[in-house]
Order: sequence, then C-alpha cells, then structure tokens
Amino acid sequence: MLYLITGIITRIISNSYLNVFQKILTNKGEKSSVVNFYTYLGLSIAGIFFIESVPYTILPDVLIMGILGAAGNYFIIKALSIGELSVLAPINSYKPVIAMFLGVIFLKEIPSLTAVFAILLIIFGTFFISGSVKGNSKAILFRVSALICSGTEAVFIKKIILETGSLNTFVLWCLSGLLFSAIPIIAAKHLPKIKSCKYQLFLILSVGIMQYSTNFVFERMNVSYALALFQLSTLLSVFLGANIFQEKDLKRKLIGSIIMIIGAIILILN
Repeated sequence: MLYLITGIITRIISNSYLNVFQKILTNKGEKSSVVNFYTYLGLSIAGIFFIESVPYTILPDVLIMGILGAAGNYFIIKALSIGELSVLAPINSYKPVIAMFLGVIFLKEIPSLTAVFAILLIIFGTFFISGSVKGNSKAILFRVSALICSGTEAVFIKKIILETGSLNTFVLWCLSGLLFSAIPIIAAKHLPKIKSCKYQLFLILSVGIMQYSTNFVFERMNVSYALALFQLSTLLSVFLGANIFQEKDLKRKLIGSIIMIIGAIILILN
C-alpha cells in the first residue's frame, strides 16, 4: 500500500511539473511538434536498453497506444502554448469518466457506486476551478482533444501492462510515441533544433517519471480510480500557475481543490 501511495504522489507531482516545462518551452517559441518529438526521442534512447521480449500479439494495441499518446501529448503542449495552466489542468478531470466507460468494455473493471460518487465529486471540484476563469476557446478545444486521446490511451496501456508488465509497457510507450511524433518532423524535411536544452531535459525527465509511475499504479489499481486520484495534480497546477505564470483567482480555485481532496479521500477509503 505504501508503494502504491508513493507511486500516486510521484505521478501527481511529476505531471504538474511537466506541464510547467511544456508551457515554458512553448513560451520561449518552441513548436509543439518539436517539443513532443524530442521528449519521446530522449525517453526512447534511455528506455531501449531495458526492453525485454514481448509477444507479437500486442502489436496492434502498442500502435494504438502510440498514436493516442503522441496525439494527446501534442494537443496538451499546443493547449498550454496559448492557454492558462490553472484553467487547462482541471479539464483533465474528465479523463476518469472516459476511462471508466472504456474500462468496463475492454478490461471488465466495474466501478462501485461509492467510487462513481467520489469520481463525480472530483470532477465537480475541477469544474468549480475551471469556471473561475474564462479560458481561450481554442486552448480548451486542444485540451479536450488531448483528454479524449489520453483517456482512451490509458485503457490500452493497462491492457499491455497485463500482457507484458509495467517496465516493458513504458519502453513500448516511448518507442511507439516516437514513431508517431516523428511524422510531422519527417514531413518538415529537416531536423529542428531545441533552443532551450535545459528545459527540454527537465521535461524528458519529468515525463519519464510521470509515465513510469502511471504504469506502476495501473498495474496495481483500477484505471478509472487511478486516473481520478491523479487529478489531484490540479491542486499543484493551480499553485504553479499562480506563482510561475501569475494566473489569477486563486481563492476560488482553492475551494474547488478542497472539493477534489474530499472526493479523493472517499475514493481511497473505498
């Protein structure tokens, strides 16, 4: 149980900070597709040494995971490049709902009524937060697109974990994401350079920690429950958005955050 809680906390913190690094890079003029590609490239170079043999039968699921992962990360970076971190982060709370429905279909994970109530409470808290600021409609559209991709991707990640373990799944996630994130780079016919290498390295490290801790938790927990708990990263994103990017209306966002904490406690006790 202690390891599971540590994995959840690690995932929450790393997810919030990777969004900060993504926003810093795009604020410095880096293209979303370039940031996405170099993130997967760095992780793939590090991860390829750890892969073990995997069954060929999971290849279709790996390709779907790669498409959804690369597209979802691109949309997140694009959204952060034009929107506020503290407004966009709460939208992610709807991911557990998508994963819950798909989890019932593909993984036979049936949530309890108490868990459903807790997830809805977390979603209400994030809705309360996001309602405090009028966001950029284009940024919100990109964020919703990312939400749909990543919510669906989570189910395929869990399927692959059940077949081959969390470490292999992590490496396959990196390699398949690299494959599809390279498409716009190949289409541009030249390899672009990253100007802010320091923040790109910070991003690679935080994404690696985030994804491996995600897999670690998925291996031990219902996907929709885990994704609901991961939404507590919204609390940290609210503080980071206010302190780093001077985003406003902290009081209302904190009230929404307290509602989320209550939902998370209920879910944990459940």
